[in-house]
Amino acid sequence: MAGAETKNVGSPDETRKFGHGKIDVVNIGGGVVGRAEFQPGWKWSNDVKPVAGTDSCQAPHFYYQVAGRMHVVMDDGREFESAPGDVGVIPPGHDAWVVGNDAVVMIDWSGATNYAKG
Repeated sequence: MAGAETKNVGSPDETRKFGHGKIDVVNIGGGVVGRAEFQPGWKWSNDVKPVAGTDSCQAPHFYYQVAGRMHVVMDDGREFESAPGDVGVIPPGHDAWVVGNDAVVMIDWSGATNYAKG
């Protein structure tokens, strides 16, 4: 079992920037946690797709949403919105965008490993 460890996302191990946003990545306990910020106007298919090189987001997300509203469309056509306080799971195969004029901030425990990494 690993020893006790703590890190702060304010001092990330890596920051990946992309159009209208960024993700701060912390490597801890053999895992990866990301704090993503998506500014108004951010849309995965416009801002991250060129970096990812896939038709839709293939990162699985298990997240807690801190701020803002986000609309998600799955490749199979299902749609939903998430808001502050929501905990969610988004499997690979989706597009998403910021709704409104507030930035979306989320903590992601499963999708940060390769998110926005070319």
